Amino acid sequence: MYFVSTRGGKERVTGAAAVVQGLAKNGGLFVPESFPCVSAAELEDMLSMSYPERAALVLHKFFDDYDKSGLLAACEAAYSRFEGSDPAPLVKIDDGVYILELFHGPTCAFKDMALTLLPYLLRKGCDISGIKEDILILVATSGDTGKAALEGFRDAEGVKIMVFYPNDGVSKMQKLQMCTQDGSNVNVVAVKGNFDDCQTAVKNIFSSPVCNEELKKRGYLLSSANSINFGRLAPQIVYYFSAYLDLVSSGQIEAGTPIDFCVPTGNFGNILAGYYAKRMGLPVRRLHCASNMNNVLFDFFQKGEYDARREFYKTTSPSMDILISSNLERLIFEVSGRNGELTSRRMAELREKKNYKLTPEEKATIAETFDGGWANEDEVVETVYDVFCDTGYTMDTHTGCAMKVAVDWFEKNKKDTTNMVVVSTANPYKFPQDVLYAVTGNDVRDSFKGIKRLHAATAMKVPASLAALKDKPVRFTGVSAADKLFDEVLSFISAK
Repeated sequence: MYFVSTRGGKERVTGAAAVVQGLAKNGGLFVPESFPCVSAAELEDMLSMSYPERAALVLHKFFDDYDKSGLLAACEAAYSRFEGSDPAPLVKIDDGVYILELFHGPTCAFKDMALTLLPYLLRKGCDISGIKEDILILVATSGDTGKAALEGFRDAEGVKIMVFYPNDGVSKMQKLQMCTQDGSNVNVVAVKGNFDDCQTAVKNIFSSPVCNEELKKRGYLLSSANSINFGRLAPQIVYYFSAYLDLVSSGQIEAGTPIDFCVPTGNFGNILAGYYAKRMGLPVRRLHCASNMNNVLFDFFQKGEYDARREFYKTTSPSMDILISSNLERLIFEVSGRNGELTSRRMAELREKKNYKLTPEEKATIAETFDGGWANEDEVVETVYDVFCDTGYTMDTHTGCAMKVAVDWFEKNKKDTTNMVVVSTANPYKFPQDVLYAVTGNDVRDSFKGIKRLHAATAMKVPASLAALKDKPVRFTGVSAADKLFDEVLSFISAK
């Protein structure tokens, strides 16, 4: 399997090279040269497989330059770090409505599904590609990717990792998770601005020949742990397959029956993985894209125009507080007929003018699979409360956005009997004050008091990794302007 850039050009690389590079040389995102197929017979065989076995099968479709037995061993090691026997359990909430829980990993967020595995993909990718330099990983995070990447690469040999997050733009628990991170090879810096400022600054470093040459002189090769890296995106495809297979194996649906997914969406990587699963042959009917008040994607699906010229909101679902959804570039590339030149031009328009438009034909093609909805802050609170009262199930604020969109869909389409899987991306205890307020109406300032009271109200188990944060010392307190991030990078790699 080879990979090409969404922005055209002649670059054509192996899976290993795509993982190690992160971005194509022309600034585009790597995509598979063609989509591999998972046949009906393979789906049937996967019914009896464990999650790691399912993961190894799907991943080897893309990374055929990796040894399949090595992939399986890596998947088994990665997912053994998750609580319980199933890394991605499916919970039935109502007739035809299920929640896919992706928060049972080391950092209690769905990013663990990929970032526990990415260190193996990167290390092995370097070996396959004959790369001898040390790897410097730069990460822009809206809250969850940062901690998951830090934990995944902590003390990894030959790797340094640096995470940038928007100052005052993540939850208190997310900030504490990052700023207390252990490891001799890690660094965390707050950035003045929002997530889009962080992401743009990191992308600028990746695309700068001057920055790359300076790092090369110092013995470092840049790579990414964000979902712009296909090595981060590919493991996320697996849980769409696994959720479907679990519905079949439990007798909820017959094999071949299409289902829907409703996905809380910020940078578009999570829901794009569902689209890739569909392209590989998984019977997915529709993908419902759920936004918070930063509903740029909702407007995009409605109007066929991506327009980031709008007010930015800080919400109680901070991982979705994004106006520039980077992974949408991969979808735009596909619906344009894989027109790299057009995709490149549109990304330039987005960078310079903050907007671009689709053709009516492209908009119609997207509408065959995607639709969008969004929830304001009051609607999130009401949804989390209603689900808790009606079912006893506690969900975080991001999942609350998705559940609101799912409920809206069924209210508008009362005769629709297609099964809906709502993708749950974070443990409620990562946002204890907001979830506590939604469930009980009580307001507390301290995160750990929030955890204690939320536990009293719900009896939901408190993850040990979050409870332990109370006594961990804060290691990282630095704050930087977005245009000074490369100075921070040089300072970090120069430190002994």
